[in-house]
Parts: sequence; C-alpha cells; structure tokens
Amino acid sequence: MSPSVGPDQIAFQEYRTLLFSVAYRILGSAADAEDAVQDAWLKWSASDRSQVADPKAYLTRIISHLAMDRLRSTRHQRETYVGPWLPEPILTAPDTAEGVAAADSVSTALLVVLETLSPLERAVFVLKEAFAFSYAEIAQAVERTEPAVRQAAHRAREHVQARRPRFTADPARRRDVTERFFAAATGGDINTLMELLSPDVTLWTDGGGKVRQALKPVNGREIVARWFAALGTVSYQGVEPGQMRAELTPVNGGPGVVFRGPDRVIATLTFDFDPEGRISTIHNVANPDKLHAVAEGVRHETS
Repeated sequence: MSPSVGPDQIAFQEYRTLLFSVAYRILGSAADAEDAVQDAWLKWSASDRSQVADPKAYLTRIISHLAMDRLRSTRHQRETYVGPWLPEPILTAPDTAEGVAAADSVSTALLVVLETLSPLERAVFVLKEAFAFSYAEIAQAVERTEPAVRQAAHRAREHVQARRPRFTADPARRRDVTERFFAAATGGDINTLMELLSPDVTLWTDGGGKVRQALKPVNGREIVARWFAALGTVSYQGVEPGQMRAELTPVNGGPGVVFRGPDRVIATLTFDFDPEGRISTIHNVANPDKLHAVAEGVRHETS
C-alpha cells in the first residue's frame, strides 16, 4: 500500500516546476537547482503552513533566497574555472512561435550574460522578465523595498541589453539552419558550414579541465567551419567516429545537438543567431559533470 500524499506535498508539487525553473535561471546549473528545490522542500515541510496565505509567494521567496545564497557560494568556483564557464545544458520542449520569450529566457546565450549580474539583480531579472512577477511580488520574494527592486531591475535590464541585443531568429529559421549545420558537420561539408556561419562567429567550449577543449574562444568563420568539418574524421574524447551518435534535439529553448558515445553523453551544442539568421555563437559543453541532466533525458518546461 503506497503512503498517502499529504496536502503539504500536493501544494509543493503544484509549484515544483516553477521552483526549478526559477532556480535554474538564477544558478545556470540543473544540479544546483535541484538541490535548491530539495532544500526548499525541507523548509516548506518545517514551516507553519497555517500562517501561509499564499503558497506560491511563500515558496518563491524560499527558492529565490536559496538560489541567491547558492550563487554567492559558487561564484569563486566559477571565477577559477578552467577555460570558459558555460551553463549546464537541459533538454527542453520544442520551441514554438508562441513560446519564444520563455524559450529565450533559458537560452545558453542569455544565461551566460546573467552570470555577470549580482545575485540580487539576477533574481530580480529572472522573476520579472521570465515569469512576469510584479515589482511588489518580487520585493516580497527577495525581501527588499519596491523602489530597490525597480532599481535592480533597471540595472539588470540595461546590462543585459548592452551585452545581448534582443534579437531572436524565427523558430522555423533556427531549426532549418541547425538542421543544415548538423548535416554539413556530420558530412564534412565545409562549404555549407561557411555559408551558415556568421563571418565573426565565436565557438565557446567548456571542458572544465576534465576533457580536452579550447581554453579560449575560437573566432572566425573559416577556423570554426574547419573545426566542425573534421568531426566525422577524428576521435573525440576517446570515442571513434563510428561509435559516436549525434542527434538534433531541443536544448535550452532552441534547436541543439547532443553527441553520445556507446555509454555516455559526450557533449552538447547550442546556437545563437545574427539578424540574417546565420549562426553567430556556438556553445559546446563537454564537461562530464555538466551533462547529467541531458543524460537523464528529462525534458523541462521553459515557462
């Protein structure tokens, strides 16, 4: 006989997806977000829920503080990281025209920019831009005054816009370019790769010192095209080309690529696009510590 599910568990489960989504956007790590959700459950279980008028607001306050505290504690690790630090990729549902804003809020490119915000600014930006919380609700969640929250939101928005102009290619165009890139890379077609890449394309590779990757960004269409054209001819992390499988699948709210060996996920690719719809940035995550969420195969909602 299975144990009964109490009302406290039902209330928590109702908002569990929201809690993970908030924590992941603040932290850029699925593993840390899951830990924060578990800590939120412990706090929720120990609370006097007879005093909780609004479970959603109460839980949002808990997860916001847990995520901000965890972000502060991990900042030093990220500053001393070997090579570029990229967010931990997650599998997401296929992107649609209606879900562009939600998908963009979990994109690798935006999460990279959010790394440069303070924990408070990041939490405020996430709650406002990704989840449309009011300033009054955010002030309650982060325990600041409403004017302080408005100021933090303004600073965060200006910072993000300066570093990542808001441009999102049409979802159908993104899928088409990604599919053509995938076919060209796996087929070694350097000419098509050159057509699909922006002249000043940048490839960021995150191996975390665990696997061999470029420790600095790789710039320029020709060198990046040659990098990917060679994929089908060289071994990668000890896996021979014939043993490697690559699949197109939505990652972080957009079309992505997952590379698998016989017994593990090897790497993921996500893309950003320029106004002409060409690939302007490629994020390659190969640090095995960051691939658990993809290996588990769980797809996350972007909103």
